Amino acid sequence: MAAQAAEPGVFVPPLPERTPKALRGAIAEHAPELLPDFDAHWKWAIADAYDLGPVPAFIALWWGEYAIARDPKLDAYVRDLEHRAAYECTDIAEAKALLEEAAKIHYRVRGLEPGE
Repeated sequence: MAAQAAEPGVFVPPLPERTPKALRGAIAEHAPELLPDFDAHWKWAIADAYDLGPVPAFIALWWGEYAIARDPKLDAYVRDLEHRAAYECTDIAEAKALLEEAAKIHYRVRGLEPGE
């Protein structure tokens, strides 16, 4: 599937191959604000490991982060949900609903495939 526009004139790049190198390259090119955290997490969780077992979980987490960050409209929407739940809600049920909506988006984007 080709990249989609979040709105007219806004390019949303396709997802890369599901490998650490390809994902890091896409983050560096299209969402560089995530790169310091990606690299720090890689160094902490994977780089010095003798077991590559954590790699799939690492990729799943950052796949979702990049899938949201590459689309400015979606990124702003999710961050707004999280911000409102954390800082503006006085009703616990409303805060919970906002966080559930954000969580559903995070979960859904983790299932996207390369090229989408």
